[in-house]
Amino acid sequence: MLKQIAGAAEHPRWAEFAAKYRPMLEAYARDRFPGLEADDLIQETLLGVMKALPGYVEREDKKGAFHNFLTGVLRHKAVDALRRAGRRSEAEAVAVRDGGGAEDDGAEEWRKTVYAAALGQLMGSSRLGARSKQIFVRTALRGEKPAAVAESLGVERRVVDLTKSRMTARLRELVECLKDVDGIR
Repeated sequence: MLKQIAGAAEHPRWAEFAAKYRPMLEAYARDRFPGLEADDLIQETLLGVMKALPGYVEREDKKGAFHNFLTGVLRHKAVDALRRAGRRSEAEAVAVRDGGGAEDDGAEEWRKTVYAAALGQLMGSSRLGARSKQIFVRTALRGEKPAAVAESLGVERRVVDLTKSRMTARLRELVECLKDVDGIR
């Protein structure tokens, strides 16, 4: 369903998507943010998700990642709404309740979810070759020495460095696009 609705905001399955996830989002909003209008939060969340969906690739090996992504968007929309309404102390209380100050566990979980989604999108790209993906995984994710990777793959060291650099830059772009869903900076 995600792939179908990602291409068009007017796709008929958006109603099915909203019906499927609305109860979970509503329960989350009412439980965590009782002072805010749940319907408004859900609308803003769905708009943010609509913008991000074309770039989002669900990762089969990370059960619950999409659920975390949805609740993360809603949570950030709610905190933004509290701040806009001049209720900074309430927004800070939410952060404290969720485990800390501005850099709380909820924010860290959201960053990890965004990174995982971006990495899944990068590695799922059909435009990248298997060798490029292998170079990136081995050098950027596993920390192997570029010279050793180049030797084992039978390529020049500059190919490894260039591939890692380009894929790292693309990963940053994907993370920024996903972060823009709810205005995180």
